[in-house]
Amino acid sequence: MTDSIAAFFAMGGYAFYVWPSLGLTAVVMVGLLWSSWRGLRSAEGTLESLRAAPTPQGTEASGRPE
Repeated sequence: MTDSIAAFFAMGGYAFYVWPSLGLTAVVMVGLLWSSWRGLRSAEGTLESLRAAPTPQGTEASGRPE
């Protein structure tokens, strides 16, 4: 059993390439998730501030003149 686990982690002699690639992929994916989450939060904040802003006289809420 321990021999098969060691063989798995050795990846047939390619562990030096496989594990860093897996780690780098995980870091990139987490970075993309974090970046997307920050962008969403920023867009939500902008939307809320636009919704709260008063509309000028003579325009509808859509921003087009009447």
